[in-house]
This record gives sequence, C-alpha cells and structure tokens, in this order.
Amino acid sequence: MALWIFLVFLVGLAFAVPITMSMVLGAMTPLVLGGTGSSIQQLIANSFSGSDTTPILAVPLFILGGVLMAEGGISRRLFNFFAYFVGNLPGGLPCAVILTCLFYGAISGSGPATTAAVGSMTIPFLVEMGYDKTWSAGMVATAGGLGVIIPPSIPFVLYSLATGVSTGALFLGGILPGILIGLGMMVYAVFYCIKKGEDKEKINTKMKELRGNGFLKLLKESFWALLSPVIVLGGIYSGLVTPTEAACISVFYSLFVSLVIYKSFTVKEVIPFLAKAVKTYAPLCFVLAFAVAFGRVLALAKAPALIEGFILTNFTSSFTVLTGIVVIFLILGMVMDTGPAIVILSPILLPAVQALGVDPVHFGVIMVCCLSIGLATPPFGLDLFVAGTLSDTPPMNVAKKAIPFILAFGVALFAITYVPWLSLAFL
Repeated sequence: MALWIFLVFLVGLAFAVPITMSMVLGAMTPLVLGGTGSSIQQLIANSFSGSDTTPILAVPLFILGGVLMAEGGISRRLFNFFAYFVGNLPGGLPCAVILTCLFYGAISGSGPATTAAVGSMTIPFLVEMGYDKTWSAGMVATAGGLGVIIPPSIPFVLYSLATGVSTGALFLGGILPGILIGLGMMVYAVFYCIKKGEDKEKINTKMKELRGNGFLKLLKESFWALLSPVIVLGGIYSGLVTPTEAACISVFYSLFVSLVIYKSFTVKEVIPFLAKAVKTYAPLCFVLAFAVAFGRVLALAKAPALIEGFILTNFTSSFTVLTGIVVIFLILGMVMDTGPAIVILSPILLPAVQALGVDPVHFGVIMVCCLSIGLATPPFGLDLFVAGTLSDTPPMNVAKKAIPFILAFGVALFAITYVPWLSLAFL
C-alpha cells in the first residue's frame, strides 16, 4: 500500500498537479483501494492538527521578523559593516555580500527572504562597481541558501516538528556547516575576481567614502542589526525561551529597532508588511498541513518500517546509505519545496539511518543542506527566480552563473556528510 501511495503522489507531481493536491490524492489512495490507513475524517483531522501546534508558530513569526528586518534596511547596514573590513581585498565586495547572507540568515531563517533582502541592495551595487550582473545574481541566489542553514532556520524547525529532535540542537548543528559553505563560496569568489579582474578605482573610491565616516559611526549604525541573532539565539541556548518564543521576540525586536532606532518606517506602514508575511506563509501553511496528513497515512501504511527493512537488508554501511540519500535529496531539491520534503521524508528515513549509527542531528543538517542547494538549482529553484527578478535576468541565465558556487557548496556538503563532527561539535 505504501508503494501505491508514493506512486500516486509522484504521478501527480509528474503531471504538474500542485504538490498540495498530489499529497491529498496520495493520502486518499488507501481509501480508494479499500485498504486501511485513511479516511476523509482522518485526512481532515490530521490536516488541522498538522497546522495547529505551538512549535509551528515559529515559522510565520520568523518570516514576519525577516520581513520587518528587510524593510528596516538591516541588510544594507550589515553589508557596510562587513565591506568596511574586507572591501579593499581581492574579491572583497563579493565576500562581503556572502558574509551578509551568512549573517542575515541568522535573522530571517529563510533562503528566499535572505536572497530578496540582500540581493535587492547588493546586486545593483556590485553592478555599479563593475561586476557582471548575472554573475552577481548567481552568487546571491546561491548564498541565499545559507539562510536555511544558519540558525535560526525554518527548515530545522520543520525537521524538529516532524521527528521530535531538539530544535536547539539542530540550530547548533547548522553553525559550522553554514560557515564552511560560506567559506567555500568566498574562495571561489576571490578566485573569480583575481582571474577576471576588478575595477579597483571605483572600489577604492567607494571604500574611501565608506571609511571616511569612521568605524565608530559605522558600528553605531550596524550594532542593533548585529545584536539581533545574539538576542534570539542567546535566549534559546540560555534556556530562557523556546524557539517559538524566540521567534516572537525577533518580531518585537525588529519592530523596535526599525520604528524607534533606525526610523526606517512608520507604524502605518507595518500593516502592509504583515500582509506580505501572511502571503508568504499562507501557501506554506497549506502545504505543511497536508504534508503532515500525508506523512501519517504513510506511517499507518508502515512505510518507515518497510524503508528501514529494505535499507538494513541491502546495505550495511552508513557511508553508502548517506551517499544515496544525498543524491536523492539533491534531485528532490530541484523539483520539490524544502518544507514538504522534510515533513514527508524525514520521519520515514530517520529510523533507518539511526539504525546504522547516524546521529539524528547530523542527518537533519545533511537533509537541510542538500535541499538548500535546490533553492539555486533549476528548474524550480526559488532563489533563482528571486535573484532573476531583482537583476532583470532570465532565471536560467542566473543558474548558469550559479553553477561554480553550487559546486563550491557541493564540496562543503561532501565534508558535512562524511565528517559528523562538523554538525555535532557544539552539542
């Protein structure tokens, strides 16, 4: 029965049926075939329970916090701070963009949000400094994926909801992998800039202008932006707040900083930002609700036990299994959204990899890293479309320039997959 459920789901995706409806069709397969594990009442009840939990509130709250930070001009202040230190070095400004994505990911928790907030400011700036527009868009599209790895991360929250693994542990597990991936991208950016050359006259003029205001003034402007992840993550790891409460704090902190300190917008302008956050979360809410229902139908059909039995019968090495899973997730990331992929597959695959000695936090980090590459991979990489819109460039052209950055991401993913210490060092 589990095979039929998956088959109906995959056929739906193949025929371009929306993923939510594909999951509904898959969940109703046992009912149609006269098997056990599903009914209309159960499907409705599981869908409601899937979206009616306290931990899942962290997702829309982190989205809203990211929107408020973006509208408050946080990304520009972060970029100026990092550019102050590395802007004059070879490839310094692209590296400052990647560092901004790395740090902004600790505010937004979302890849597309990071790409939009950082790219809207940095892509025109890099073009002004003489860098290729499409290359700049490809870099931001790939670096935006760091937003789902660096804590707080929405996909980590979803993985925690689906598997019961500690959200705080997952956040800690994402720190070193996120930094490693960012370093890999920066190495390629420096290589590219040395090979292609840079307009040093324009860059030096801009850096002289930035540094002319002095470091203390720059620190004063960027201090509150730099403090945001410290407050959010510090609250979680000190045990003072839960991840959901930390997400709520991030919203109020974003409002306070933007309204009172930076005065980036007024109270009247907050309502459209709330609407923007709702529009971002609403489709995801429906997908997650039905993903939970779909996953429970698979559990009733004993899909986790069947997968675990198949893997343990045919494979004895965690190395081989992880390699196969990485390949599957990389392919899935190209055609499937991160949220439903995590909610559906993590409860099915986790028992099998745990039986082979893989730590659940390590597996969660691998899963999220693989799927985050999909954000910059055609045909459906969402970050590609965001960066393409910001640069007024076809997404496929952006994808071509993103390939070297994706390869650098892949090298880091290889180390993350086979060196568990990178994910478990802070646990």
